[in-house]
Amino acid sequence: MDMSDILKKLKNNEISLEEAQKQLCIINFEKISDIAKVDVHRTKRVGIPEAIIADCKTSEDVVSIARVHLRKEGRAIITRACQENYTLLRSLADETNSRIRWEKRARIIIIGESSTKKGGRIGVISAGTADIPVAEEAKVIAQEMGCSVTAIYDVGVAGIHRLFPELTKLVEAGVDAIVVAAGREGTLPTIVSGLVDIPVIGVPVSTGYGAGGKGEAALLSMLQSCSVLAVVNIDAGFVAGAFAARIANLASKNRNTEQKRKFH
Repeated sequence: MDMSDILKKLKNNEISLEEAQKQLCIINFEKISDIAKVDVHRTKRVGIPEAIIADCKTSEDVVSIARVHLRKEGRAIITRACQENYTLLRSLADETNSRIRWEKRARIIIIGESSTKKGGRIGVISAGTADIPVAEEAKVIAQEMGCSVTAIYDVGVAGIHRLFPELTKLVEAGVDAIVVAAGREGTLPTIVSGLVDIPVIGVPVSTGYGAGGKGEAALLSMLQSCSVLAVVNIDAGFVAGAFAARIANLASKNRNTEQKRKFH
């Protein structure tokens, strides 16, 4: 029984308000032994899927949590994944006759069916080749939230002339939001946000070294941006991609509403 079934019963006076509240509390999460309480309705509630972060978890725990997501939602998303995770999750996919996809650069494993397209359009940019894994994490998550993504890589400020023709392509594609991943001094997101009238999300990447290395200088540079810029934490590709997808899907929803008005 899902939330809609409970609410229908309440509407039809088949259950009391108190009983509906009890049942909704029960279905809000599923407890797995003493290791996890899986938020199985997060996608329906906020539009962003719950991801299983493989870092600092045993592969067995990752599989246990993924099994619940697959059963309840038809999909499991695992981030910061490794080969050992993939080997065990491959067995889970075979056992449940589910599709499995491993995005190695993004370190993301997806079991089950991906989200249907919702019309949102996103651009993802990396300053350097070393920043691509974080950019790919943002890209894959945005795709899993139903967005189409155009990716442009290695257009950093050391050769700024590379940026302009590629940025023009994003503008012409009508993207609703742009994610820019940059390490070292992290200035590319500020430049991009000063050139377009599109929301830009900066992701500092831990590719720098020495003083201010590991993404710290990039983070501080983005936070001090003169042009208007949203900034997420160091290496937080998932957060940037999900936030961009939220913006894009809302923009798509508004476009569809406007089109319907024109036809009526």
